[in-house]
Amino acid sequence: MSRATGEGEAGGDGGPVRYVALGDSYTIGTSVEVADRWPDQLVARLGGDPPVLSLVANLGVNGFTSADLIRSELPEVPRHDPGFASVLIGVNDVVQGVPSDRYEANVAVILDALLVRLPPDRIVTVAVPDYTVTPAGAEYGDPARRHASIVAANEVMARLSAARGIRYVDTFDLSLRAADDWSLVAVDGLHPSGIQYASWVERVAPVVADLLRR
Repeated sequence: MSRATGEGEAGGDGGPVRYVALGDSYTIGTSVEVADRWPDQLVARLGGDPPVLSLVANLGVNGFTSADLIRSELPEVPRHDPGFASVLIGVNDVVQGVPSDRYEANVAVILDALLVRLPPDRIVTVAVPDYTVTPAGAEYGDPARRHASIVAANEVMARLSAARGIRYVDTFDLSLRAADDWSLVAVDGLHPSGIQYASWVERVAPVVADLLRR
């Protein structure tokens, strides 16, 4: 797909690219301050004067599944006129036992809907972290089974992203460090802390910077 500069992208005025983040609690940053959310850290990390990215909407909602994202978040995207988008979704599909084939179909709908508005080099997808290693992780299902389901969900997102030319950033291994370092866990004992999100951004930021140079 060829890329044409739209209103949402940085144009001749050198203004920031309008960025919309889609997802669940990991995107809205449950139990961390706004500045510690990974989309906000990403914008800060890329820097620039004016900024390279401007986070015009964080549409993430705690507890959302892929179906919720389709129903409630995708319809909000057009009004924000994004030039860039991120997607991180799937953990609640795992927790709620959504069948893998249904999750895969939903991911396809999400990515294809975004591709109507954006070229593939203006979208990034990010891995679902492994919450099972956190202090409260066992409260949300058998850790071994949930771990396997999260791995499977990430494989789906990686495969469908690659098939569409969308960059997938694998941060899964970073979440596993929380098993031995509780500073990587938020005060609720379940979600990532700002410190863990910063480690994600260490990986996500170079990918996004490369995409935005294209």
